[in-house]
Parts: sequence; structure tokens; C-alpha cells
Amino acid sequence: MALLITDKCINCDMCDPECPNEAITMGDSIYEIDVDLCTECKGHYDKPTCQSVCPITNCIIVDPNHVETDDELLEKFVIIQGLT
Repeated sequence: MALLITDKCINCDMCDPECPNEAITMGDSIYEIDVDLCTECKGHYDKPTCQSVCPITNCIIVDPNHVETDDELLEKFVIIQGLT
């Protein structure tokens, strides 16, 4: 499951530098997460760092349109890191 930044985002810039896959960028009005790069930090950390540093409760949620298993997220991590 990729993550999604909701419209609760206040553009505080806490999440962007914390993403190990560089999946977070500034969109038209709020930060956005690239679903092709988001692994929910699988392979890097125990839990998503963007959610950990975000000061707004429930601002970064599981994207219901991009559901992936842990195995799929780890496979994406391997590909992104060039470990294949």
C-alpha cells in the first residue's frame, strides 16, 4: 500500500526530507507521494517515517487506490535500490 497525503497537509516540509525513496514532492498545492516510489519505508524502517514526523494527525494515510502486500512493497524496495 502506498501512502497518500490528504488535504490536511499544511506544507510544513517535515515529510519530504525524511523519505528514503524520495517519493514525496511538492504538488500543485500540497505535498504528494509517488505511488511508484513509496514502499511505506519497507526495507528501510519499521514504520513510515513521513507519518512519524508529520505534525498533523491522519494527514498521511494508506492510499486505498494503491493497495500492496508487504511482499510487493519489499519487491519494489529491491527494484528501487537496484539490488536485483
